[in-house]
Amino acid sequence: MFERGIEIKTPAQIESMRAAGLIVGSTLELLRSVVAPGITTAELDAIAHDHIRSQGATSNFLGYHGFTGVICTSVNDQVVHGIPGTRVLRDGDIISIDCGAIVDGWHGDAATTVAIGEVPEEVTELMRVTEEALWRGIAAARLGGRVSDISHAVEETVDATGDYGIVEGYTGHGIGSAMHQPPNVPNYGKAGRGPKLVKGLALAVEPMVTLGSPETRTLADDWTVVTTDGSWAAHYEHTFTLTDTGVWVLTAIDGGEARLAELGVPYGGH
Repeated sequence: MFERGIEIKTPAQIESMRAAGLIVGSTLELLRSVVAPGITTAELDAIAHDHIRSQGATSNFLGYHGFTGVICTSVNDQVVHGIPGTRVLRDGDIISIDCGAIVDGWHGDAATTVAIGEVPEEVTELMRVTEEALWRGIAAARLGGRVSDISHAVEETVDATGDYGIVEGYTGHGIGSAMHQPPNVPNYGKAGRGPKLVKGLALAVEPMVTLGSPETRTLADDWTVVTTDGSWAAHYEHTFTLTDTGVWVLTAIDGGEARLAELGVPYGGH
């Protein structure tokens, strides 16, 4: 069902999204475990492809507007949409891995950033702040609230912790029978605006934060987005929904229960 162009899912459809989300979550966990100096981004992509297929799901990235990977692999100053290939990961790099899967026509989408070996303290802090902003954004969602409540919490978290850049040109999004749907979920803005948060709405929240300027440009491959000043970036994402009892993070293995408890937010999964 669509309300003003926004897709509202039935409980059964949300269950299918949870199935897709669990596969996305397990794929990212697997990739985190194998990321190491010397591995190529294409090798990571092959591991993800095999795992997604082994779980009976299909990739929603592969072939999307011609994209050639199953995952996006964005290294160091690459913000999002990096194409897997021959690049060799080295000690001291960071890599943002974005992954999606489809089960019975329903989508899951999530991302994480991983350090390879030892990285500078400021990079570790960048990663921590970006992930914290993701969870604070999700934690701000309530039935009857507004989409921009999420956006405001992301921005507030980042701004309160340091002089970082919040990428504005790329946002979170609605998700369901397609990977990208209305409404957009910016990572900045005033609270209390935008579409109402209701049961059956599923959103992907994905802050992208840089150590320098938030300005970006797209490389000649027409996909890879990099910072214009060469500063490094982190990217975290989860797909979530709201139920009568609280928040359910569909792409987190535990449904987000542990992290939400730390933030004092009711868990809405099962």
